[in-house]
Amino acid sequence: MKKALPRYAGEGKNRGRWVVFAVLIVLTVIYVSPFLIQIMNSFKTDTDASENGISLPATWTTAAYQTLFAHSSFPLWFMNSVIVTVCVTFGRVMFNSMAGYALAKLDFYGRKVLFALVIGVMSVPAVVLLIPKFLVIRQLGMYNTYFGLIIPLLVDAGGVFIMKNFFESIPTAIEEAARIDGAGTFRIYWSVVMPMARPALVTIIILSFQGSWNELSHFIVASNSPALVNLTKGVAGLVGGGLGSGNQFPLKLAAATLMTIPVAILFFVFQKRIMNTSSGGVKE
Repeated sequence: MKKALPRYAGEGKNRGRWVVFAVLIVLTVIYVSPFLIQIMNSFKTDTDASENGISLPATWTTAAYQTLFAHSSFPLWFMNSVIVTVCVTFGRVMFNSMAGYALAKLDFYGRKVLFALVIGVMSVPAVVLLIPKFLVIRQLGMYNTYFGLIIPLLVDAGGVFIMKNFFESIPTAIEEAARIDGAGTFRIYWSVVMPMARPALVTIIILSFQGSWNELSHFIVASNSPALVNLTKGVAGLVGGGLGSGNQFPLKLAAATLMTIPVAILFFVFQKRIMNTSSGGVKE
């Protein structure tokens, strides 16, 4: 009997592992199925999508996608979203990293108070700031301009918080060695610390891209010009019946599918690099 115990223990462990796998598979199906249904319905006719929402298309058609590109402003919305997202992502990587480095490594008066204010901004719901943001944008003359869409999003408190915590994990001895070699503060930040902060930077890139790509409330208060409509505002207009009568499920879901693709690609490409702190490790 004593020799059989390891076999029984191993069988119990394997059984528990299979139970965990089964639960994960069920959760995956539940999570992914709405997205698969969205894609399938985007290739249906309006009647087919209304009558059989969770089945395969009776007739596969790309009419919804053709309508989006030929009879709507979807290309303009997409271009506006790309311009804003690229600028905001680049700006957040630069400004969040500089602010995080200053709060983590530079000794200046009021640093703790400033960091407390950053934490305080993170606790304020974004919807509370919409009216003040609208008033400031109007007062500065940036309403209905790309500047109004981009500049207020260039820095976010969450990104500063992430970069500060990561920079604090980098040994000070590395910076001291660079300073002995004659490097200044910005040189140390740019050439020494930034390459070591690649995992945090990848995280900031992903979060910034996703946040600015899917942003809606800010663009509502920053512009009402049809020439500056981005994807989120445009798709919201489609959901409200912006291209005619009827359910238009394929049209709306086709727009949502195309809007999802860039963010999904970004996550798949960089998923293994998100806050992989081992990349910045050094031996001492």
